[in-house]
Amino acid sequence: MARRNRQTLVPGVRNALDSFKGQVMAKQGYKVDPQDPNSVKYEVAKEQGVSLKKGYNGNLSAEEAGKVGGPIGGNMVKEMIRMAQEQLGKK
Repeated sequence: MARRNRQTLVPGVRNALDSFKGQVMAKQGYKVDPQDPNSVKYEVAKEQGVSLKKGYNGNLSAEEAGKVGGPIGGNMVKEMIRMAQEQLGKK
């Protein structure tokens, strides 16, 4: 199976997205390494009982991947919606 294309629509925003992920997950009470905010996924995986390791994880089922990515992405989306609502309220 081919690997997903993980390019962002806007070039050069990967670091900002990773930083945002770290901020959001820190608000949720996770321990986040400021030098590698993307590593929070390992803490989420451990909490969910998913054996995620650095490197290749092709043996994970879709359900296991969702248990890790769901809380991270879901919290990021909730925060973006909150920020947008706050911006709309200022107008």
